[in-house]
Amino acid sequence: MKTTLQIDDGVMRELKMLAAREGRTMSALVEAALRNLLDRRPAERDLPPLPIMEARELVDVADRDALQRAMEEP
Repeated sequence: MKTTLQIDDGVMRELKMLAAREGRTMSALVEAALRNLLDRRPAERDLPPLPIMEARELVDVADRDALQRAMEEP
């Protein structure tokens, strides 16, 4: 698929130099880098479900005193 991206000038210069050194296209290098990034990131389906917690009361987290009292309650 053909697409347009905005890439920092310094990154682009490094990409061009690396492509020339390795005898590969810039597209091939960018695709390989993106695949590497996406392979490292766990898929949402592999994440454990979030725990369900019951709230006792609503607390304004900007109110430090109220937050402290709520955390101290059994």
